[in-house]
Amino acid sequence: MTLELPPGFQVKRVYETPDPDDGTRVLIDRLWPRGLTKQQARIDRWPKALTPSTELRRWFHADPDAHRAEFVRRYRAELAAPEVQKDLLELRTLADEHAVTLLTAVKDPENSHVPVLLGLLR
Repeated sequence: MTLELPPGFQVKRVYETPDPDDGTRVLIDRLWPRGLTKQQARIDRWPKALTPSTELRRWFHADPDAHRAEFVRRYRAELAAPEVQKDLLELRTLADEHAVTLLTAVKDPENSHVPVLLGLLR
């Protein structure tokens, strides 16, 4: 699977060196990345409501291959909440104005929550 990026967005691992072209840097993980200070990560926003709930994340990681389709369904349901829609709209508005870099610590963003979130930002 290849990440299909909406206009104005890019995805990077949070461990990559920040770049001036990153624009607004948004952490899209529920947990703070291990081994990074806030100064090193240079995060501008951390909308935790856009990340999978702790329960959903733990359930998915127990068996990602078996749970993938149901994870997508459940995560989309979480993202349908009104307060989350506000965060999604805010990110889309930012991306209309300048670059937005979505940051994650996951080793394989293509097989995580990232494609689901990108699909809703399109």
